[in-house]
Amino acid sequence: MALGMYDIITKKKRKQELTSEEIKFFVDGVTAGTIPDYQTSALLMAILLNKMNERETYDLAMAMAYSGDMLDLSEINGVTVDKHSTGGVGDKTTLVVGPVVASAGAAFAKMSGRGLGHTGGTLDKLEAVPGFNINLSEKQFFELVKKNNIALTAQSGDLAPADKKLYALRDVTATIDDISLIASSIMSKKLASGAKVIVLDVKCGSGAFMKTEADAIKLAEAMIDIGRRGGRKMYALISDMNSPLGEYVGNRLEVYESVKTLLGQAPKDITESCMLLSALILKGAGLAGSIEEGLKLAESKIESGEALERFKTFITGQGGDISFLDDLEAYIGKTERVDVLSESEGYITSVNTEMIGMASLYLGGGRTNKEDDIDPYVGLKILKKPGDYVKKGEALATLYYTGSSDVNKARETVVSAYVTGESKPAVVKHFYGYIDESGYHEL
Repeated sequence: MALGMYDIITKKKRKQELTSEEIKFFVDGVTAGTIPDYQTSALLMAILLNKMNERETYDLAMAMAYSGDMLDLSEINGVTVDKHSTGGVGDKTTLVVGPVVASAGAAFAKMSGRGLGHTGGTLDKLEAVPGFNINLSEKQFFELVKKNNIALTAQSGDLAPADKKLYALRDVTATIDDISLIASSIMSKKLASGAKVIVLDVKCGSGAFMKTEADAIKLAEAMIDIGRRGGRKMYALISDMNSPLGEYVGNRLEVYESVKTLLGQAPKDITESCMLLSALILKGAGLAGSIEEGLKLAESKIESGEALERFKTFITGQGGDISFLDDLEAYIGKTERVDVLSESEGYITSVNTEMIGMASLYLGGGRTNKEDDIDPYVGLKILKKPGDYVKKGEALATLYYTGSSDVNKARETVVSAYVTGESKPAVVKHFYGYIDESGYHEL
């Protein structure tokens, strides 16, 4: 019997399992444009309400991956590795982790996207480096990974095109928040990108899509299952996003802090995050026998300066001008600055991290549409985090702004993001745990 969307929608409406053939039919039709949006939307809602099992989720990810180009990295010597973050505020870890693992012998081959809304994108940060080319041809990408063990480029227009179409519909039909749809969307692009080892940084908290540790673990486990079924080595770090990562939010500011991390001069949370992610990659690549060995190897690359040298090679290899490293303060200096003052006194009990990200957007450091321009100079320096004591009139953060920034709205948003109380909150965890071959390990 010929396949048809009406019957496929009906099956999922009745909580029945879809076959691999039915899922492929659906994805092929979305890619070709032969299935109308109203039927696609109906099936997406049926999936959100009645769920997919692990096999269905894997089939959906693979069908989307094969809807476009599948990058073959087999000609690259060594183990190819990739990293994905589910998004956060102040998350600049790729700019540190890539050079660290590349200097240790892993082949870091990554395709990245831009930021949208309150979260920043890796490509936007790299474009804040003068001259840096994010649009490599496939040949250039391969050659740079072979030569330098590291390259990072924009996602190809032909990479998982079905996912792009489905995501656009999910965005306007309230079908974003389903584990199977999120996991298959992310992993379709990771599988198509070709790396053999994939490490996930799954965030949870006020600045993340997943608000709780339990939900972050569920999402990580779903993505790991897809990757392993697809023949990849998969690892995940479950990390906190109840306050911005590091001190700086904003594109040039985050490049600045990335360099500080490579110099061994960054705050504890961003440093530890980069080291743990590097350790998971190095273990997966067979360059370390355990997480502990991976941590020691990653730390040694920072201490010796090898990671910073690889960062310079990475930047110049893609046309970037590294002269900004000679005067980092001048690199972030083309802005006005104003402190945001606390309107209350007490211990900071929580920070709404999404609101901090929105403050950066109001300053001009984010976009509400993919076509929006970003001001690379603007952003925030976070001066107070949960657990700190603040006096009334003391600075919570510093805004970096230009003439086009909405400073008043940004200031009001930052003040609203902070909650104070009389009692010091419990110790704030930066990480909850990680997942490797043997399961979940609490940190």
